[in-house]
Amino acid sequence: MTPESPFFRDSLRCLKASPLFGQLAEDVLLDILQHCRRETWKHRRLLPLEESWQRFHILLSGRVRISRSNPDNGRMITLFLHGPGDGFCLLSLLDGKAHDVMLETLDDVALLTMPMNEARQWIDEHPAFNRMLLPYIGQQMNSLANLSADLALHDTEARLARLILRHIDEAQPQQVEPKLINDLSHESLAEMIGSVRVVVNRQLQHWKQEGIVDAHRGYLKVEKLDVLTHRAEQQLARSYSG
Repeated sequence: MTPESPFFRDSLRCLKASPLFGQLAEDVLLDILQHCRRETWKHRRLLPLEESWQRFHILLSGRVRISRSNPDNGRMITLFLHGPGDGFCLLSLLDGKAHDVMLETLDDVALLTMPMNEARQWIDEHPAFNRMLLPYIGQQMNSLANLSADLALHDTEARLARLILRHIDEAQPQQVEPKLINDLSHESLAEMIGSVRVVVNRQLQHWKQEGIVDAHRGYLKVEKLDVLTHRAEQQLARSYSG
């Protein structure tokens, strides 16, 4: 992407707000942009990673889900849900291999993309990016660790509560519409916690009757944050006491 592109300034603004790129100097960000091309992907595009792992992607707008599925029973688990500013295909960036995951766009998305070999060369030339990359990868690993712990230690109610709480902005807890997931279908929420649509729907309706959440088609808002926090913690407390 050249500075003459009509998308250049908006792309630069997104990088400055990114958890992965936001602390880099502007001249470094400008160099990133000139290595990238801008693409748009339509809503609900499914992309096996073997078709995308040879490029590194930076999301500018919209959401991308990365998941794995069992072809025998059709069950799916969401590993990551990426939003604007996130980079993805990180494992392939590190080890140069394809991985058995599926990419799906949950909105019309815009993204920056560059060949993996150029991305690795760029990392070698910019140590400042390495210092940002390692903590970012650490956050991704922590996300997977939380998912594993939830599946092993918590019941469905606690897992759903913990999912919602992770997507609430800690800096603005009064704004209790969870980020990225507030308009997802019950099926998509279920796939993020290793459950099924009917169970998640039943749990949300139960919470709605208790006044804990306001939930209807394509909308989710937390009404009683303290109660939801208690529901997220009580299952683990019971398992320790038992």
